[in-house]
Amino acid sequence: MSTYDDDNVNYDDANPPEESNNRTFLIAAGGLGLLVLLALLCLGGYFFFSNTSAQQAQQTAVVQGTQQQATIQAGVSQTAIAQAQTQAAQPTNTLPPTNTPVIAEATATSSPTSNPATATVAAAFTQIAVSTQTIIATSTALPATGIADEFGGPGLAVMAIALIAVILLVRRLRAAPTR
Repeated sequence: MSTYDDDNVNYDDANPPEESNNRTFLIAAGGLGLLVLLALLCLGGYFFFSNTSAQQAQQTAVVQGTQQQATIQAGVSQTAIAQAQTQAAQPTNTLPPTNTPVIAEATATSSPTSNPATATVAAAFTQIAVSTQTIIATSTALPATGIADEFGGPGLAVMAIALIAVILLVRRLRAAPTR
């Protein structure tokens, strides 16, 4: 016979049964879920507010372009009017001059006064000319760095959902009874 009896087998080496109520995991999972939800809300708010500011910038650019176009159109019409007046004042056919002696006499002439409307139009033309010749350096490109530039917002959301699914699946597999 053997010195060991089959009835006296020591089962202390086996793992103790798992608890069915694991509060620590539930608190951690809830915290992570809340964190992901908060991140998604922040991401939605960012897209909402950045889209609104982009629309405002676009509308401002359209208004400025319209104002500049109106100024240019006014200048073009003034130029056309001035050219029409110049062409209307062309000299007519005159008889050739005769041999008459010309005596030079000094006369007092007053200097012509400038028209304020003409001075305003000339100033506007000067500003238009300066604005079309000045090159304003602006940066239009954004840096292409970071994880959001590689995967984008929807890709990050899909990765977050996949990681939550992994957490829940692992928890489910740990709680499943072994055979």
